[in-house]
Amino acid sequence: MNSSELKIKHDPFAALRIKEFIFFLSSRFFLTLAIQMQSVIVGWQIYNYTKDVLALGMIGLAEAIPFIIVSLFAGHVADVFNRKYIIILATSLLIFCTSFLLYFTLDTSTVIQAYGTFPIFIVIAGVGFIRGFVAAASPSFMSQLVPRELYANAATWNSTFWHVASIIGPAIAGFICAVSFSSAYTVDVVLIVISVIFFFFISSKPIPKKEKKESLFESLSVGIKFVFSNQLILGALTLDLFAVLFGGAVSMLPAYADKILHVGSEQLGLLRAAPAFGAVIMALIIAYKPPTKNAGRSLLISVGAFGIATVLFGISTNFYLSLFFLFLTGAFDNVSVVIRHTILQLSTPDEMRGRVSAVNSIFIGSSNEIGSFESGVAARAMGLKPSIVFGGIMTILIVALTAKIAPKLRGLNLKSLH
Repeated sequence: MNSSELKIKHDPFAALRIKEFIFFLSSRFFLTLAIQMQSVIVGWQIYNYTKDVLALGMIGLAEAIPFIIVSLFAGHVADVFNRKYIIILATSLLIFCTSFLLYFTLDTSTVIQAYGTFPIFIVIAGVGFIRGFVAAASPSFMSQLVPRELYANAATWNSTFWHVASIIGPAIAGFICAVSFSSAYTVDVVLIVISVIFFFFISSKPIPKKEKKESLFESLSVGIKFVFSNQLILGALTLDLFAVLFGGAVSMLPAYADKILHVGSEQLGLLRAAPAFGAVIMALIIAYKPPTKNAGRSLLISVGAFGIATVLFGISTNFYLSLFFLFLTGAFDNVSVVIRHTILQLSTPDEMRGRVSAVNSIFIGSSNEIGSFESGVAARAMGLKPSIVFGGIMTILIVALTAKIAPKLRGLNLKSLH
């Protein structure tokens, strides 16, 4: 290998030199900004109405159930239809959902007073359904925008843009919520519209050809069988699944900000942004020094450290310490995100990316919402602080168990997958 090839291989900005990938990241950035804002707005709104930690958990469950139901079918759709148009249509439908949430704030005298928070939960269920299609099509489409040798680099920047939006979104939402919920939802709608516009600058990509024709049932089962027969993919997904499931402290932040830290919506926005800020810092480090050689060990250590940081957050009663511990959870979590995405991209055949992405989204995407429900139930049963500490301890135990039963994951070297 000559010096010029070596320079290209270690170029931390290689994926960013691809124009269509930049449009993809821009669209994803604004969509993530909107979704993160919406999460804070809905959480603060529901908590203001109910003052109930379980209601916060129910937000996650309302989104997770339709998400899980539709995900496998969405993966099949992403492998047989144009992925660009799937994303544009699904994102456009999010505009209507957010517009309904805006309408509820403008017409509280009839809808909310008559039915309470039930209409909000109905819209959140619709968001979960739509997110199932976006989660299946988006990673599959991204893999068609960059060459195989840049998958790890693209995953790093994809994660970076997502987390930058996750920093800005909650912070903006917290401050605008202090003005009014209507203003916050209005900004949210505008951001989703911008996200859709960026996708029109990306050309359509051909659907990868399948080796054989399959029935719908066969198509759906292939993705599941592929994931469960691959120890690396299954181990990485399972590890993240339980870490997110038990480490869902973020979903309880409205109650934590109110009852433990005694702060308002502005500080809540900063707390929600802290994990994403940590993730961005870690992503920049990973861009220059990717965790390839000892990826399995790095994955296990980072998820274990995530659990420890969660425990420390659960113990803290100081706002600034809580910010710092949440920052650490995001930093450590991002290591596992980049490694998991790289494993998926390198191990999955092109014609199966939609279905495997769907299985991944069930493991990871829905576990965020189900984790929110678990956190709400645990907080109701144990109390707010003990439930968060319990979640962190369970995450650490899951890491120890995974390290023991998945030796291939423990010894993973990402260079061997290229």
